[in-house]
Amino acid sequence: MKQASAERLDDDLRPEYDLSQLKGGVRGKYYRQAAAGTNLMLIEPELAEVFRDSESVNRALRLLVDTAEAAAGPVRRRHGVPDKRMQPARQKPPRG
Repeated sequence: MKQASAERLDDDLRPEYDLSQLKGGVRGKYYRQAAAGTNLMLIEPELAEVFRDSESVNRALRLLVDTAEAAAGPVRRRHGVPDKRMQPARQKPPRG
C-alpha cells in the first residue's frame, strides 16, 4: 500500500514544469490578506446540530441583539458619548 501512494506522489508534477525556473517563492506571502477576509467562528457540536447553516445562526444572533437592546430600554446619553447600536467585533491582525 505504501508503494502505491509513493508512486502517486512522484507522478503529481507534469514533465513540462521546470522547477529550476521557480525562484523567489515566499511561504505565507498572502496569509494576512486571506486571514483579513475571513470571519470564521467555531461553535460547539450540539449547537451545530441546531444551526445547520450560517443564515440560521445570523437570524438567531440578530434576534438576540434586538431582544437585548429592547430589554435595556432607553439608553441615557452621557455628555459626549454617542448612542450607537452594537457594532461588529473588530478583528485583530494575525500575529506572525
